[in-house]
Amino acid sequence: MNALQFNFTIPKYVFTKTVGRFFPSIHWNSRFSCLNWGETEEPTLPNDDWAKIKVKYGGICGSDMNLLFLHDSPSTSPYVSFPFTIGHEAVGQIAELGKNISHFSKGQRVVVNPVLSCESRDLDPCPACERGDESLCEQKTKGSIESGLLIGACKDTGGSWSPYFVAHKSQILPLPDEVDDLNGVLVEPFSCALHAVLRNPPKERDHVLVIGAGVIGLSVVAAIKALDYSCKVIILVKHTFQGEMAKAFGADEVIYLNGSYVEKTASALGAETLKPVIGPEIVQGGANIVYECVGKKKSVTDALRFTESGGKVVLLGLASIMKQVDWTTVWLNELTIKGCFAYSTNEFEGQRMNTLQIAIELMKRGKVDLSPLITHQYPLHDYKVAFNTITKRKRENALKVVFNHDQTTVGG
Repeated sequence: MNALQFNFTIPKYVFTKTVGRFFPSIHWNSRFSCLNWGETEEPTLPNDDWAKIKVKYGGICGSDMNLLFLHDSPSTSPYVSFPFTIGHEAVGQIAELGKNISHFSKGQRVVVNPVLSCESRDLDPCPACERGDESLCEQKTKGSIESGLLIGACKDTGGSWSPYFVAHKSQILPLPDEVDDLNGVLVEPFSCALHAVLRNPPKERDHVLVIGAGVIGLSVVAAIKALDYSCKVIILVKHTFQGEMAKAFGADEVIYLNGSYVEKTASALGAETLKPVIGPEIVQGGANIVYECVGKKKSVTDALRFTESGGKVVLLGLASIMKQVDWTTVWLNELTIKGCFAYSTNEFEGQRMNTLQIAIELMKRGKVDLSPLITHQYPLHDYKVAFNTITKRKRENALKVVFNHDQTTVGG
């Protein structure tokens, strides 16, 4: 089978990092890049507790593009194993079952929780897994499989940027008939947003600011509305098509990142702007909670200054190494900064449930339909076109781009 694999070497890294500044497509359009397209063997079941999944849709995540552009911090490198097949967002059917799996059947439609925690590694639970924080597992480099935070970052599991990958029985979730495949491939990214909101819920009449209107930012808006929180949701967006989608998902106010966005955002939050002797405006007052969904210097800076005294900033945007971020407001306004990674176990209607199960349940009840987010579908072999679409997001009106493994020709 053909697959898209990532294989890091120092020469490839240096070449791509240097030339990629001038020619971004070199990250996927050169035999000297870390991304390889070609024939590879189907992954095999590590043991009888695993199943093989035939992929229908494989999502392209912002973190995957971060990887391709070599923007990831080196601090995450111990938690991968090379070469690995990329792709952790997937919906598909069970193609093969290990002998110890009796509660699933071949051909069944499923989605997968890609986190490779203690149970999938045949290890006794670490403290994080024991309390239900599987995404914070302390044994991501140990056990019966190679290192990897997720399926799609571990050489033993494969990933959804190929026709097949394998998953432990504890990671597999059945997809009910009420949830179509397009929503199915979005269960994983929606769960990232859902986890952030459930762990950091807004209070009644709170002013909530969402920074960024990519898939995660829009999913945060959708999650707040699906969970029936009674609060005002304001979102900062770059492009008109993003703003229209934010309104469709229930945002109360959409503000575009133009020259007057600071004043408009402050006004929407009931805050005021102050002018320092030098530098950008200071905001007095602000949001009770800010969900930062971009991970860039500008978005983090805005998150810090648009949060009220004693408020909370939730970081979802995969912020990495940043220079010249002014942290003054953190101590001056006694802000709480909360990181959020992936999904795990959350409280929902009085029960503790896996976040992906909650996402599926909300979709099943008709509380959320995320399928309009998918604006472009491509066959896997047209990956270059897919990545170019993402890098020209504004021109293409692109939100979510996915690989359709049943598709044989380029499509939008």
